[in-house]
Amino acid sequence: MLQRLLFFSCLLWLTSCSGSKVHKQDAAAGKTQLLKDTYGTYGAPPRLANGHVNMDQLLAELKELNVTVYHWLIWQSENDWDDLKTFLPLARKQHIKVWVTVVPPTESKPIARWSSEPYQMDYKRWAEEFARLSLKETNLVAWSVDDFAHNLKKFTPSYTDSCLQAARGINPRLSFVPCVYYRQITPQFAAAYGSLLDGLLFPYRAESAGSNLKDPSMVESEVASIRKLFKPGMPVFVDIYATAHSRLGASSPEYVKQVLEFSKIYADGVLIYCHQDPVKSAAKYNIIKEGFNQR
Repeated sequence: MLQRLLFFSCLLWLTSCSGSKVHKQDAAAGKTQLLKDTYGTYGAPPRLANGHVNMDQLLAELKELNVTVYHWLIWQSENDWDDLKTFLPLARKQHIKVWVTVVPPTESKPIARWSSEPYQMDYKRWAEEFARLSLKETNLVAWSVDDFAHNLKKFTPSYTDSCLQAARGINPRLSFVPCVYYRQITPQFAAAYGSLLDGLLFPYRAESAGSNLKDPSMVESEVASIRKLFKPGMPVFVDIYATAHSRLGASSPEYVKQVLEFSKIYADGVLIYCHQDPVKSAAKYNIIKEGFNQR
C-alpha cells in the first residue's frame, strides 16, 4: 500500500513538473508570436489643447503609416496612463498592437522635469499594472524601460527579476523588451540579464564606428554582434532616430530611409523614435510610410 502511494505521489509530481514546463513553453511561444511583425512609431503623439492625446488624429496617422505597433510612452503628461487605457481598445479595432514604456530614475524627478505617472519609480507596481491591463486589452503585448542599462544600480538582476515575476504571475504572455544601447550590450550584460529578457530594443547610432546619426552601414554588423551574445531566437528590434539626439544632433531623411531598409532585412522589427508629424516633418513621415508599406 505504501509503495503504491509513493508511486502515485511521484507520478503526480512528475506530471506537475511536466505541465509547468509545457506551460512555460507555451507562454514563450505566445510571446514570440506576439512580437513578430513589429513595425511602428514611438511616443510624440498629437495632443489636444487639454493635454490629452488626440486619439482620432493619432489613429489616422498610424493607419496611413501602415504600422503594426504603436509604442506608447508614459511621460510628460499626467494623463498618459489614463489615455493608454482609452487608446488600447481603439487600436485593437485597427489591428494595432501596443508596447508601453516607462522612464527610469535618470529620466524621473527630481533629475528630470517629469516622471512616469502615477506610479513613478515603483517598477514592480508598473509591471503588475501592465500585466493586469494586458489581460483585458490583449493587444498590449510588451512593456519596456527607457535607458535600462543606464540604470543598473536600480535594475539589478534580482530587482528586475522580481518585477518580471510579478508581471508573469498575472500574464506570462506579456513581454519585457528594455531599451539598451550597443556599447552597453556586453558579454557581462548578456550573462546577467539574458535569461530575463524577451527581446532587446536597440537604438541604432553606429556606435561601433564612433557614434553618429549619419552612417547607416553598421546595422547588419551591430545586430549580428548582439545576436551572438544571447540565446538563439532572441528578438532584436532597431530603434531609428528620426527625432534629433541631444548630443548627436538631427538625422536626415535619407539616413532614416537607409537605416529603415537595412533594419527590415537584418532585425526582427523596427520602431521609429519618435512618431513624426506629417506636416512639420513631412519628408521623414513619408519615408516611414513608404518603408512600412513596402515591408
